[in-house]
Amino acid sequence: MKIDKKKSNSIRKAFGKTLAQIGEVNEKIVVMDADLACSTQTKIFGDKFPDRFFDCGIAEQDMMATAAGLASEGKIPFVASFAMFATGRAYDQIRNGICYPDFNVKIIGTHGGITVGEDGATHQALEDISLMRGIPHMTVIVPADCRECEEVIKYASLHDGPMYIRISRCNVPDIFDEHYHFNIHKAVVVEEGNDVSVFTNGETLAEVLLAAEELKKENINIEVINVPVVKPLDFQTVIDSVKKTKFAITVENHSIVGGLGSAICETLADKLPSKVYRIGIHDEFGQSGKSDKLMEYYGLDAKTLVKRIRTIYKKEKEQGNF
Repeated sequence: MKIDKKKSNSIRKAFGKTLAQIGEVNEKIVVMDADLACSTQTKIFGDKFPDRFFDCGIAEQDMMATAAGLASEGKIPFVASFAMFATGRAYDQIRNGICYPDFNVKIIGTHGGITVGEDGATHQALEDISLMRGIPHMTVIVPADCRECEEVIKYASLHDGPMYIRISRCNVPDIFDEHYHFNIHKAVVVEEGNDVSVFTNGETLAEVLLAAEELKKENINIEVINVPVVKPLDFQTVIDSVKKTKFAITVENHSIVGGLGSAICETLADKLPSKVYRIGIHDEFGQSGKSDKLMEYYGLDAKTLVKRIRTIYKKEKEQGNF
């Protein structure tokens, strides 16, 4: 699959526009924000439906508790803030006020991962997926491009139950076309291959696909699997791919502790013990810098991924593991 990074679009704007679209057909949808409506793009909904939009100020805990109250009365709250503050600052309210009673609240964490850039470590959520996937009743989704984000938001409006959707600050290349259909039960094999299974999601999917194109020139054919739904994980697609390739690599804009890599490891440990190499942030905080430079520094850009995947593949081959 060809990826053109020069043709990138705002996934946050795709979220905001889709939210406004579904608001037209479902009057139960209300939107809440924590004084970040321009950044999260919930402003699009707020401008269109001011009576159903609530700016709660810099009070994420109150916002989550209020969302729980609205959900208890039959509303469908979409609650947005930076991923760091939506999940970290309001964790208690999400766990005990939303997930414990299983209320129908959709939490959108924007600005996830190191691609927040210059805002630095305090704003770069590298633990949010770990926090959210550990809570009972919570569904966790990380869309990779605008089309997938649109499909996920539409699905979220129809799905009953708590949901955490994580989207990035940076623009992302288009990967899926108008025929793409989001299925909460299925991961997507974007590129087929026999040499190594690479599982990823979010903005790192484009980087992995670019790396795959380069590795093909060396006759290293990697199977690229997009895993937008971290919980509940599609374990069957994971197993089917690793049965073929014998080992896995995970790539994520998140800590390797508790995120997608951990979910893949847990699944394979239970059902098909296999070697897994996790590429992500290694138990450390982020730092301030341009998003593309940070991706490179932490080894998540396509150029570095080519080197890392090649090294892992050759190591496994030399050891006769496949």
